[in-house]
Amino acid sequence: MARVFPEGRLVYGMQLPIQSQSTLYAEPWEARAGADDLAEVARAADRAGFGYVATCDHVAIPRRLAGPMSTVWYDPVATLAFLAGITEHVRLLSHVAIVGLRHPLVTAKQYATLDHLSGGRLILGVGAGHVQEEFEVLGVDFERRGAVLDETLDALRAALGPEEYPEFRGERFAFRDLGQLPRPTQARIPVWVGGSSPAAVRRAAVRGDGWLPQGDPRERLPGQIARIRELREAAGNPRPIEIGAITEALYVGEPGWDTGRRALTGKAAALAESLREYRALGVDQIQVRFRSRDRAELVDQITAFGAEVAPLLND
Repeated sequence: MARVFPEGRLVYGMQLPIQSQSTLYAEPWEARAGADDLAEVARAADRAGFGYVATCDHVAIPRRLAGPMSTVWYDPVATLAFLAGITEHVRLLSHVAIVGLRHPLVTAKQYATLDHLSGGRLILGVGAGHVQEEFEVLGVDFERRGAVLDETLDALRAALGPEEYPEFRGERFAFRDLGQLPRPTQARIPVWVGGSSPAAVRRAAVRGDGWLPQGDPRERLPGQIARIRELREAAGNPRPIEIGAITEALYVGEPGWDTGRRALTGKAAALAESLREYRALGVDQIQVRFRSRDRAELVDQITAFGAEVAPLLND
């Protein structure tokens, strides 16, 4: 089994600030932040009982997209390895690794080592990618990135398995008699598939251990979840799948400043009541993000959420 968290309980995690700074979600203070700030936020999440902390993946951003996306994208393996050494319990999620950009044996070496060094805390989140220039400069077919990802996932199942000499043969990749140690600590690395397109939903249903939607509002989730379960049953996949959701921006308490009209703010009980609706929709884990004006405020928000909101999520 590759279920990460206990069934029937709503678990909470977060994508870390600083390591990716798209204008869609980054706070202004993140532009001046560095490794110490990232470390302190991750430690706060670890102390507050978060199920996971997550990092993104882009190799290089073209100038045409640098305005909205920025060029700040930390390498996920390096970042998660750094965080593994300074945290104790929290899971380490790539949300999402564009594994089609790399040969599966390279990806397997990196993430198997990360799982080994972290004591089995890796969750491998994967996605197809969307920046054409990234694929072109690395010699990967952008138009067929979905098919490349599908085969890469099949190859990674072998390459991240227990065998020292994994074997795989596909259309693009083939390997045998090539040993890789250390093996992952986990007997089966959980693979969560990101994306909300029909292709991504199908991929999650057929190949994933979990689904990471990309910005689906609450009202769209029931249909997506039903589709995943339908496709999974049709594919004959009996394994459990962990369903995720990205919540609205949050602020625990009364902010006293403009957090934006879409942010959920207020007392812990009210926030928990709203977030419990995700569990009723069939969601297993929620990814939360807090509005903040500096690192100290974000750490305070993480701490307050863990102490005041989290205990009410499963009432």
